[in-house]
Amino acid sequence: MSITANISNIFGFLGGLGMFLYGMNIMADGMQKTAGGKMSQFLGMLTNNRFMAVCLGALITAIIQSSGATTVMVVGFVSAGILNLTQAVGVIMGANIGTTITAWIVSLSQLGSAMEVMKPVFYAPLLIGIGALMILFTKKQKYHTIGEILVGLGLLFMGLELMSDSISPYTDAPIFSKAFEVLGSNPFLGMIIGALVTALLQSSSASVGILQTLALNGVVTTNAAIYITLGQNIGSCVTAMISSMGGSRTAKRAAVMHLSFNVIGSLLFGILGFVLFMMYPAVAARNITAVEISMFHTVFNLVNTTLLFPFADQLVKLSGVLVKEKAGAPEEDTEEAVTLKHLDQRIFESPAFAVETAALEVIHMGQITMGNVKRGIDAIITGNLEEIEEVYKVEQTINRMENMLTEYLIKIDNLSLTEQQKQVVNDLFYSVSDIERVGDHAENLAESAEYLVKHNLSFSGTGADDLREISDSVFKAFGYAIEARRTCNMEAVRKVSQYEDEVDSLEEEMREKHIERLSSGECVPSAGVVFLDVISNLERISDHAYNLAGYIKNEL
Repeated sequence: MSITANISNIFGFLGGLGMFLYGMNIMADGMQKTAGGKMSQFLGMLTNNRFMAVCLGALITAIIQSSGATTVMVVGFVSAGILNLTQAVGVIMGANIGTTITAWIVSLSQLGSAMEVMKPVFYAPLLIGIGALMILFTKKQKYHTIGEILVGLGLLFMGLELMSDSISPYTDAPIFSKAFEVLGSNPFLGMIIGALVTALLQSSSASVGILQTLALNGVVTTNAAIYITLGQNIGSCVTAMISSMGGSRTAKRAAVMHLSFNVIGSLLFGILGFVLFMMYPAVAARNITAVEISMFHTVFNLVNTTLLFPFADQLVKLSGVLVKEKAGAPEEDTEEAVTLKHLDQRIFESPAFAVETAALEVIHMGQITMGNVKRGIDAIITGNLEEIEEVYKVEQTINRMENMLTEYLIKIDNLSLTEQQKQVVNDLFYSVSDIERVGDHAENLAESAEYLVKHNLSFSGTGADDLREISDSVFKAFGYAIEARRTCNMEAVRKVSQYEDEVDSLEEEMREKHIERLSSGECVPSAGVVFLDVISNLERISDHAYNLAGYIKNEL
């Protein structure tokens, strides 16, 4: 074969690999967008039910087509405190099962080999054509996303075909038979090669796909394929291990659990395979098909999960032994430190989860702000100087949280989002701003309380009662606004509107009554000015609550 032909085949193989990886990436991206809001609901399913966690890990990985990406997200969730290690180990086990989906997609190329018309690559150009038309000429997000999935699937199959065609002229070359003979006779070498290729590609699905492409051309022996596949499962842990570097001890433990799970399973199957191949050398030396690789990949992950499932707690303990706790001061537990920990960028692996995490932290910021408003009102009524100082301190926390959340939302906005998710992110920007303004009003209340204490002033009994009444309605309006964001419940939105109207009426009524009391001499003028300022701040807080509820209304 000429040099030009050899170079052409090399280019063809690299181009096919690129098409395969890119197709898998955009197909996974499209599938993730299709799952959309449903993926955000998965957070609520992450309970102590380990079987549910396994199913969830398999489902998420099947959607995003990468066990490594799923585990990176799990490391992020653990670091953020959204998941504990007991829950995480179940999701990690499930991730290994979910990653077998790609291998079965690749296997379709061989399932239809008897008839050309049954081969997926026969339809690949049609899939790409239909998908491209849907992307270019449809305005609805749903059809646009389906188009992405079709294009990705078409590119994946065409990439596999291009790789296969580039390799086929060399299937009789001695180097292939010799290489797989060496890898098949040395389990550790086969596993190391599988792990290295997967680590370089950062995707076990991609490395298994390449192995299956070689198998399609009849050059892979059974024993070599088994050992390489086991190594690929170990190599899939590299992404999460790298991701955990520089993270908390808990994050490192989550990554080590993933590594331990795969290493234990691979060693058990490797030893078992070595013994069987020694007993049946003919089986070891026969060529394996892409379908058989998929079958082994699936059986290995199912059996490994079944065997180690009862020992999940021991895996958690083992991770604690392998990742020692560093001596030193404990981690900060301030509100902004907790928020910063929760806004882990590893969660960006799934934009849907990232949006949900940001929403949870906006709710958290709202709850802190709600507490500060109550503290400000209490300081006005009691004159407690310690509470006044606490309001000022918490207001600084709220400001820092605003900055952190805004930066995080800007990064999320640059991810691959659906129109609905973009709407939510946009509304969260506005929500953070409204909540911060409520924090400013809480600070104004503390300043009013400080003025009253400094000048030895107080409200009349009627004035204090009025303040309690309007405050109660404001608390309800703001509380329901936070609840509306948490539950996306239209009933909570209506409650906000109801209490906001009530606050407007009370503010107007109390303003008139207070002016009458000032005129009759029942109230001290200087205290009266503070009272009017306080109810004005409370009315503005209810306006911001109404804004927060309005954003939810737009999303429903």
